[in-house]
This record gives sequence, C-alpha cells and structure tokens, in this order.
Amino acid sequence: MQSKHTSAAVSASFDDPNLVSAAGLVPIMRLAEKAGLRQLAQKWLSVPTDKGANAGLKVASLVGGMVAGADSIDDMAILRHGGMAKLFSAIYAPSTLGSFLREFTFGHVRQLDAVASRFLIGLAGLTGMFTTAIGVDARPEAAGVAVAEPAVADTGYTFLDVDDTIIEVHGHQKQGAGFGYSGVRGLNAMLAVVSTIPRAPIIIGQRLRRGAAASPRGAKRLVADALATLKRLPGLGEARVLFRADSAYYGHAPIQAAISAGAHVSVTVRMSPAIRKAIQSIPESAWSPIQYTNAIFDKDTGRWISTAEVAEINYTAFGSKKKSQHIPGRLVVRRVPELNNKKLDQPTLFDTHRFHGFFTTSTLDAVTADQTHRAHATIELVNADLKDSALAHMPSSVFTANAAWLVLACIAFNLTRAAATLTGTDLGRATTGTIRRKLINLPARIATSARRIRLHLPQDWPWENAWAALFGYAWPPPRTVTI
Repeated sequence: MQSKHTSAAVSASFDDPNLVSAAGLVPIMRLAEKAGLRQLAQKWLSVPTDKGANAGLKVASLVGGMVAGADSIDDMAILRHGGMAKLFSAIYAPSTLGSFLREFTFGHVRQLDAVASRFLIGLAGLTGMFTTAIGVDARPEAAGVAVAEPAVADTGYTFLDVDDTIIEVHGHQKQGAGFGYSGVRGLNAMLAVVSTIPRAPIIIGQRLRRGAAASPRGAKRLVADALATLKRLPGLGEARVLFRADSAYYGHAPIQAAISAGAHVSVTVRMSPAIRKAIQSIPESAWSPIQYTNAIFDKDTGRWISTAEVAEINYTAFGSKKKSQHIPGRLVVRRVPELNNKKLDQPTLFDTHRFHGFFTTSTLDAVTADQTHRAHATIELVNADLKDSALAHMPSSVFTANAAWLVLACIAFNLTRAAATLTGTDLGRATTGTIRRKLINLPARIATSARRIRLHLPQDWPWENAWAALFGYAWPPPRTVTI
C-alpha cells in the first residue's frame, strides 16, 4: 500500500457532524434493548442519590462503550462524537458514569449480578444461542454457514468451567489490590463460563475479590449461582452438566455444590499421600495410550502411538472427612515420561513419569474423560479476551466500582458474542477483538430524509453480509399485509 498523494495535497479536519466510527452499535444496542438490559437495570438497581438516577440508561451506556472498545471510564467519550446523538439518546458523559459507579456498594454489585443473569437468559432466548443449530442464524429465513469441527469429541455434556485470574493494577490507592498467587499486584476476578461443543463460551457468573484472595474463596456460592442460572437458559434446562476446574478448586465445598445441583464434576487433584497411594495401585496393564503432543495415529491398529498414557481407578474423595461428606467417583490419571532424566550423568534404571490426575463423577471412559478435562483450559481464552477488552484496566480506586465494572464487562462480552452468532457465520466463535473489528467499529455516514435515518457504509466491506444479517435481525423490514 502506498499513499496516492503528496503531503501538500492532503488535509484533515474534524468537522463532520454526520459521521460515526462504530455503526455496529446500532444493531447491537438494539439487540440489548430487546433482551431487556435497560429495563432490568432500571428495575433491579437501587443506587441512591441523584448519581443513581436513570440506572438503566447509565448501564446501557457503559455496556455500549465497552462493546465499542472502551477499557476505562474516560474511554466512554467514544459514545459522544459525530452523529451519535442522532442514533442514540441519553448518552452520558464519562464523569457522570464514573460518579454512578463509585456510588455502588456490595449490595448494588449483587443487584447488578442479578441483572446480568436475567439479561443472559433473555439474550439466549432471543438469539437462540443454545437452541439453534451451530452456524445458523436464529431466524428461519437466514442462511447458515457451517463451522469447523471441534477438536474435542462431543460427549453430550454442557460444560461449566470455573477459574480465576489476576488483573494487574497500578497505584497505591486501589482498594483491595494485593499480591496473589501470580506474584503480580492486582485484583482477583473469578469467572464461571458455560459452553457446549462446538459453541464458544459464555460468561454465566463473575466475582471480584481482593488480589491476595485464595482461588477457592467464594467458589461454592459462585458454582451454585451459575448452575441455577444455567438451568434457566433456554435449551439447557435438561442438559447434562460437567463442572470442570483446576486443583485450586479441589475442595469439598465447590464440588458438593455442583453435585447437589445435579452436575457431574471433573476437578484436578493435588498430589497428596492418598492420591499417590491410589496411583501406585494402578496395574501396568491398565494404562492406555492417548492422543497427546507428537502422537501418531496408526491406521493398521486404529490406535494412537504416544508416550502419554491414561488409566483410571475407583476413588472416594475427601476420605479424611466424616462419612456423610465422602464423594465416590473415579481417579483418572495421565502419565507422561519425564524427559529431563536423560540429562542426568547417571540415568535411572527405569523410566520415570510425571503424573496428572483429576477426580471425576462423569460417565465418560478414561480416554474421553482426559481429553474433555484438558479442554478446561479454554477458559484461559476468555480471561485473555476480557483483558484485551474492557478488563485491560480496573478504572476506579473504589473496589465496588471495579466489581461493578467486571459485571458490566461480562455483560458486554456476552452481548458481543450473541450478536456475532446472529450473523450465521463462524464469528460466533471469534474473539471480541475480531468481532469488534469486523462488525462494530465500522464507519458510517448518517443521512436523514422524511424522518428516516439511513446509514451509508463503506462500499466493498469484506463482512457486509454478516453485518447485514445482524442489522436485519435488530431492525427487520416492515411486514406487508395482503388484503
């Protein structure tokens, strides 16, 4: 690419009142309105004083700014440029939105959690995220586009993944900031994510904790709330649910909360004496090769040739507790040869292995259970996606304001994902940054005629069909009546 003009022939001025830089907000915020975001926030939020007035409109403004790419309160100014006032009403200044967030208490954050869960239920029902065929628009008349097959076999389970991440912060005035397990000074965000194969994950629960908080702190309540919301999602009321987590959540409280709600569990175990004893009791004949790094598939035998192997054994978790708290299940163990022993001056007489075990109550065989459990790592993609979007910063020094910001960021994440699924393409499984680049941050010129607004968009936009499908759902053409 090369500039077509000399520097003397080019000039610029910010003087067009009919341009907008994020035309994708028009159909997406219309979708949010249909799913009841503004009405739910207005009904459930009781933030006091004049700063809490019109809570529904302020929540919608904050979510709209995040959808457009805002990652701080000052960035909310992106809603106040060009012709945005012709497309939207009640666009608040960043200072007003910041004052609104700083009025939040812990109770108001929990109210916002209620708004987020109810909005997700409405959004799922409106867009058919869990009821329509993958790659197909919720509207019957829309043409679907197939997506690639998932890397993990479809086991019929709906997955509930829970994990936490540290959001780095700077400055000594951040309430709750501290050094957690990562050694980074920040705040701790715990997320609950629901997904099916091959659907992309949706955030169903969130909590902000102090930076030094232990990972399982509050996990019991989050798991219970997330499963209660999951059962209310259209299409998932009768779903078989598998709760997956890493070893930080291998505790009686979160596992029992999942089982009490009717879910199966798959949780990484810590290498305790009881676990070591169980692994040592596994006979050599029980180990089976699995598809792992550098594995080769042998067509003649129909098996994977791999140095990694998996085996299982019946196991009762939390056997040191009273009998009523014992949880029967299976211990599935993956062993991988220890490669570092080849660097020793005196190699070991026998091969040594590294063992990775997890406790599960699922009905899957050992190989499929191991493959399914390893897919829990996909929640890290959600963490990275949020940190590349609204959670790039924790914008306030007030802890509860940042907790509300986290909830709003998750609402914006789900809204963006739901909007992408309506395009009938594989954008429903893309990152937020990709969706924003192709569907949201699209420049447009506003023209008005006969009290109608028309958006003039760039010619030959590569994702025109996807954007048109989304717009057609949000603003369907008027029906014709035959007499």
